[in-house]
Amino acid sequence: MSIAENYRRVQGRVSEAALKAGRDPSDITIVAVTKTHPAATVEEALAAGVTDVGENRVQEFLSKARDVTSPCRWHLVGHLQTNKVNKVIGRFAMIHSIDSLDLAEKISAAGEREGVTTDILVEVNTSGEESKYGLEAEGALEVCAAIAGLPAISLRGLMTVGPWVDDAAVLSKAFASLRLLGEKIGEAGISGISMEHLSMGMTDDFEIAIAEGSTIVRLGRVIFGERRP
Repeated sequence: MSIAENYRRVQGRVSEAALKAGRDPSDITIVAVTKTHPAATVEEALAAGVTDVGENRVQEFLSKARDVTSPCRWHLVGHLQTNKVNKVIGRFAMIHSIDSLDLAEKISAAGEREGVTTDILVEVNTSGEESKYGLEAEGALEVCAAIAGLPAISLRGLMTVGPWVDDAAVLSKAFASLRLLGEKIGEAGISGISMEHLSMGMTDDFEIAIAEGSTIVRLGRVIFGERRP
């Protein structure tokens, strides 16, 4: 199938999952993740109606974005190294993967120099897997409170990567834990914090994530097929 056909199908699945959960489908944003796919594929996706495009690696984004001429909102969904911060300021609509106060401080400092406020999500490791990035849930509120005080940061919510299992109950528990953490942080009433977004759910588990409150799903393979080598 073409990218346009895949995108229409996944829009239908997102809508169906939202309605089944008693939610408004328009509250859920699809970020089409184009890791390993060239600029021409991004352009094809944008022509098909995609508005938000996700990239995992800064260097790949920098080489690809210059060849994408159609308007879109870029999201950085992969791990960001502190030495790459200066390269991303002002380039992304949102950075999903803030996993430390130190990283947030560097983004804020760079943003102050450039006169740019960066929308971010704080990444939480809800599965406890050592291979995953992200804060532990315990202590996340305190880190979010510290980040909220930074001058060139807008904290918009949380992000997680579901556990690598084929078990709906385990996935639901991980996603529900992020939702509950977001509610806890939101109820703390800390100035400068908005918990409007939960970025969770990818190709194999996005419908479960939507049932648990996801507002942003990060979809690659279901739209573009297998990643290129």
